[in-house]
Amino acid sequence: METPGFFPIFMRDMNRYFRFKDQLFTSMLHPVLWLALFGFAMAGTFERILQSAIPPAGVMVVNYLTYMTPGMIAVTIMFSNLYGGFSVFFDKDWGILREILASPMPRRNLVIGISLSVIVKSLIQTTIIVILGLVLGVTAFSGQSPVQILVSIIGIVLFIGIFSTAIICVSLYVAFTTTSPEGYQGITTLLSMPFFFASNALYPINGLPPVIQEFSYLNPISHLTDGLRYFIIGDQFSSLGLVFSYNPVQIALSFVYLTVLAVIFFWITVRKINKSVIT
Repeated sequence: METPGFFPIFMRDMNRYFRFKDQLFTSMLHPVLWLALFGFAMAGTFERILQSAIPPAGVMVVNYLTYMTPGMIAVTIMFSNLYGGFSVFFDKDWGILREILASPMPRRNLVIGISLSVIVKSLIQTTIIVILGLVLGVTAFSGQSPVQILVSIIGIVLFIGIFSTAIICVSLYVAFTTTSPEGYQGITTLLSMPFFFASNALYPINGLPPVIQEFSYLNPISHLTDGLRYFIIGDQFSSLGLVFSYNPVQIALSFVYLTVLAVIFFWITVRKINKSVIT
């Protein structure tokens, strides 16, 4: 059976990921530090501020650490994948990228292979966050049967897969557009900050200014976070003195929105790479 054209790109990226121990260590340490340090600090702050809030009757109450864990997953994936295209500059310097683009392989396979590798990396980071969260007291999959947990895991994988694809396509487009690592880092940093803070990853968006709220509704991080909260925590829960409710239609629309973004970004990136000339 013939190997798919994108498979060597996928294996090369995964081998590089596991071969370079410092990259592997930092990618796994990153979510741990976010959840353990930032999560505990923010959880203590919010609990002191809202200690007098009375939870509504009949609604499952979760602590802030549980509330923010899906957001931490979304933010970690966003940062990791947005900087994931940086390896393109090393391939340029070593002439590897020129050889790849000069091969008869369709250039879209480069995007497909790298997208699959970042999906695997994102799932590894998600697993680390969920396991650590459970150790720290995060309430996950509460009241779900084994079948429901399996469905939730499938939903999580689908949301993370489509979101990771969208973000890595943006990263690759920037990598092929810019001519220096400094320019690449500057653009990705400029992109990451608004999407990070203008989202519901760490706090509800109700208290944000109306303009930022409108942006948050279009923010892919918010849609990923909604999907992860729905599958990890549940369709209705209370945290921070507020009640959060989700329904299957809302989550399906979020998934469709992320899918449309991923298809658009994939098409734009492939089009850019097809026109690129690496000397």
